[in-house]
Amino acid sequence: MSLIKSISGIRGTIGGKVNDNLTPLDVVKFASAFGTWLQNNKNKKDLTLIIGRDARISGQMVSSLVTATLQGLGINVVDLGLSTTPTVEIMVPELKADGGIILTASHNPKQWNALKLLNEKGEFITGENGAEVLALAESEDFNYAEVDDLGKYETRDDAFDIHIQQILDLPMVDVEAIKAKNFKVVLDAVNSTGGIAIPMLLDKLGCETVKLYCEPNGQFPHNPEPLKEHLGDICELVKKEGADVGVVVDPDVDRLALIDEKGEMFGEEYTLVAVADYLLKNKNGVAISNLSSSRALRDVAHTHNSEYFASAVGEVNVVTLMKEKNAVIGGEGNGGIIYPELHYGRDSLVGVALFLTHLAKENKTVSELRAGYPSYFMGKKKIELTPEINVDDILSKMEKEYQNEEVSTVDGVKIDFENNWVHLRKSNTEPIIRIYTEAKSQEEADKLGDDMIAKIKSLI
Repeated sequence: MSLIKSISGIRGTIGGKVNDNLTPLDVVKFASAFGTWLQNNKNKKDLTLIIGRDARISGQMVSSLVTATLQGLGINVVDLGLSTTPTVEIMVPELKADGGIILTASHNPKQWNALKLLNEKGEFITGENGAEVLALAESEDFNYAEVDDLGKYETRDDAFDIHIQQILDLPMVDVEAIKAKNFKVVLDAVNSTGGIAIPMLLDKLGCETVKLYCEPNGQFPHNPEPLKEHLGDICELVKKEGADVGVVVDPDVDRLALIDEKGEMFGEEYTLVAVADYLLKNKNGVAISNLSSSRALRDVAHTHNSEYFASAVGEVNVVTLMKEKNAVIGGEGNGGIIYPELHYGRDSLVGVALFLTHLAKENKTVSELRAGYPSYFMGKKKIELTPEINVDDILSKMEKEYQNEEVSTVDGVKIDFENNWVHLRKSNTEPIIRIYTEAKSQEEADKLGDDMIAKIKSLI
């Protein structure tokens, strides 16, 4: 099944049958549901929504369907065209709009697309709101506007300029320090909109940019998820060019991976660690990530006499906890930086600016910077269960089994041992338990995962 309706939006593969894939009818139905939900919840007649899309091939088509549907409901549309997820998030409050829709399937392959839904703050709608939108889509209880009341349509081409200027204006971004270093940066933007936005930012920071896959044509040259196994080309190019750093973003530019000057991965988990190190060095506060992210963030926070807390997995959960704890920095171990001074959303552009400031001020190479952080290795395994086995019951037994350790049940069961941890989560879509581990070596992380699988099997 290639159509996934969730509380955070709808995504699927283009083409095929209605309700099985992301077809034009599904796009119209879901855009109608979100527009109707906004109309039902806003005490005003004239609503405006911001839309923007990544560069994937289906983007223009999906955008046209969404725009026409919203106008058909009587909602005004401001279209940013080719954009990034964080840029759309910035522009919703900037233009005092009532919400937004980002058209992107993030790190999914090119046949996928999605509608991600934002509230008037430019933040993802809550799970409760998402459930209401899904119910509306199911009921198809829509009331379209009459001809004199159709929504207006306009385009904006200044969104990147506004987003970048807001980043340059941040007190913790030291433009002059970065400019003084004349950094040479290789960028892999997987032929999407990061190929437009990141060079604009780097230019303002006085960096020399070497572009790799920066043509926003949606033809992803490799799997767009920024993981080591997909990034051989940029690792080679960084070495060949004698660059200071390599920057990799996913198609919608909310995940940031870094390459050191030797062509080695900095580690996706360590993007957030490095940025937090810089910020907490200058201001004591709270750092937040999710339960499946590296312990290195906790370690770095503690070295700066700062607190660390972990949320359930999912950006909405991270943001909720960040607000609750008034966090200085937060994000996810997949390279997602959330800097609340700018906005509550994962943002690779502000991540690049903060990282380069840190690099410039530390006066180290990227590899030297990385060597200064605690080194952890992660393992990811899963155990498939027969449908009749009660996963919740198994997790409950595991919690009891390790009750003398530090255990969190915020999201599945996470067991913190002295030198490593394991996080057990059930899949929402299939009868499996996902097993995330982290330890001081890859062998130890993998062994911990295998030991947990053996333990679970003994409890069945």
